[in-house]
Amino acid sequence: MSNDPNDPFDELMRRSLHEEADRIEPSDALPEIRARAHAQRPAARRPWLLTAGLAAAGTAAAIGAFTMLNGPDNTADDGDAVAGSTTTTTATVVPESRTPSVAIPSPAPSQAPTEPPSTSPSAKTVSPTDRGVPEPAVKSTVVPVYWLGQQVGAQKKSAARLYRTWAKVSGRPAEQAVRIMTTKQPTDPDYYSVWRGAALNTVTRSNGIVTVDFKQLPKSNLDPDLAKVAIQQLVYTVQGALQDNKTPIQITEAGRSSGKLFGQIDTGTPVSRAAAGEVQALVWIDSPSENQMVAPKVTVQGVAAAFEATVNYEVTNLKTRETRKSFANTAEGQKFSPYAFQLTLTPGAWQISVYLLSDQDGSVTDTDTKSIVVK
Repeated sequence: MSNDPNDPFDELMRRSLHEEADRIEPSDALPEIRARAHAQRPAARRPWLLTAGLAAAGTAAAIGAFTMLNGPDNTADDGDAVAGSTTTTTATVVPESRTPSVAIPSPAPSQAPTEPPSTSPSAKTVSPTDRGVPEPAVKSTVVPVYWLGQQVGAQKKSAARLYRTWAKVSGRPAEQAVRIMTTKQPTDPDYYSVWRGAALNTVTRSNGIVTVDFKQLPKSNLDPDLAKVAIQQLVYTVQGALQDNKTPIQITEAGRSSGKLFGQIDTGTPVSRAAAGEVQALVWIDSPSENQMVAPKVTVQGVAAAFEATVNYEVTNLKTRETRKSFANTAEGQKFSPYAFQLTLTPGAWQISVYLLSDQDGSVTDTDTKSIVVK
């Protein structure tokens, strides 16, 4: 696949969410959802084959998929404002969309590369005397926060991919996004972070490098493949908050290079953004968000890199176990592209699963799920 790492849906989602951020009203935690038993994985079946003209144009990425802080539970929750430092400036204007997403040549999910993440060849190790410029503080903005999720269908249980949520923050956007990623639990129980124990100091720019300095870095050791995706969790989160996918990220501890992070990654040189197909989950549900309360008519929206532009979905009533299965189409096949479909559901708790199927044996290869309550 192409190595162009830009993700145009970051800008699309950010513009939509920024307009809606102040109008979203959070719903209370829903005991029925939190106590639910996860539905079984969808049964493997062959994907529907497309005929000419079947691929439907996807709609814009969803509004309302926020990830916010919920102080007492120490979780990133939907709808609550994220606490940040007091500021006097306003949120920056979001630029126009970037270049289109890259196509993927194979229907099977791309595996993380075996070599270390790409680095800037001319970059030098940051010395403790370097002083970068901090990002401007804002009154309110919406930033992406990335998490790890198990790669369904992978041979290794530790195989993980990146999933994106959104957070409304005040203060310095990248710093706030990293603090959420390192200290909060995502609302979606399928997501997690290996950055627990990290304590952020600052995020600064200097000489074409963004330096993320920690008071303390995680001490855990990971296997090489998981470590590479974990590093990209930080890179994608920082670059997304800064609206800059090009500038490499230098990771330091107390202003100095800290050797091997996670026991695998050399922090002596900056890390560049990996191509989306190497680290990003091949299917996301952007809307509705986890635990969201919705009307009976529900529009499900997301992004997928789907073989023959086909995504499959399964909807399960968590009380009656009523199940519905069907499929939808992305705007384009074999590349990250939007999809959307509509459901009419009865009141109660439901789980939505969107997944891809292998063209070789019909097994599930990638999935994302959201639990909702229909009013």
